[in-house]
Amino acid sequence: MFKHLLLPTDGSPLSEATIQKGVQFAASINARVTGFYVMPEFRVVTYRTEMLEDTREEFFRHCRAQAEQFLGVIENAAKAAGVACDTDSATSDHPYEAIIQAAEQKGCDLIMMASHGRKGLKGLLLGSETHKVLIHSKIPVLVYR
Repeated sequence: MFKHLLLPTDGSPLSEATIQKGVQFAASINARVTGFYVMPEFRVVTYRTEMLEDTREEFFRHCRAQAEQFLGVIENAAKAAGVACDTDSATSDHPYEAIIQAAEQKGCDLIMMASHGRKGLKGLLLGSETHKVLIHSKIPVLVYR
């Protein structure tokens, strides 16, 4: 059945719960996992261009530290369960696109991700990366809520 799961994370408690369930599922079907985190693009508007380089470096340093922390949760869960694991990250303003692209490039046959269950105005304004992955992915998506 499934042999390689992509486990995207945003670092939220719900995402961490999904990681635990995803790793358990992978262990039960003898599959491997790839942890994945999408870092935001650097954006700034200023008239003081001399400050941008330090700001850009600091921003990316912070993003890389977050990625290591969030992906470390996946690595630790996989190690504890005896599941083969690798991790990756990307930078994008459209996380759903990066998630789908990573799943395709890594040869994943299932994307397992969290859903925050936002509805109404909050769902409309914030959008749902999970919903976008569901709509655009040709790879099966398992949503944990």
